[in-house]
Amino acid sequence: MGQIMAIDYGTKRCGVAVTDPLQTCAFGLDTVSPNTLLSFLLDYMSREEVTTLVVGEPKQRDNTVSSIEAEIAAFLLEVAAQFPSLTLVRQDERFTSKMAQRSLIEGGAPKKIRQKKEVIDKISATLILQGYLEQHKSI
Repeated sequence: MGQIMAIDYGTKRCGVAVTDPLQTCAFGLDTVSPNTLLSFLLDYMSREEVTTLVVGEPKQRDNTVSSIEAEIAAFLLEVAAQFPSLTLVRQDERFTSKMAQRSLIEGGAPKKIRQKKEVIDKISATLILQGYLEQHKSI
């Protein structure tokens, strides 16, 4: 059984999270520029078995798609071409950044850490992945 990976795709940074090989828990892996994300995936997947890629689906409060959706769709086409056997899944990512910020505050992280956007993005990817795992636990 391979890992599941999640991406919180952004215009400046993409948070990346993965599961353990048994797919029981999610943890933050890295934060990568969208320009180098595909090469990051190529390198990582050459060393680790990843069976599923969960990509955050940003939506507005009224359920309309976010302006970054076209960029994400283009990225997903590249991923599908590079990794034809990889399962691609979308996961609602509304409020993950706010939840990540709240978890840092509740966890007692210093303000200097809480202000680092790359930390928020990595935690957001972890929350996206954890949400996916919880939805598919009973299946």
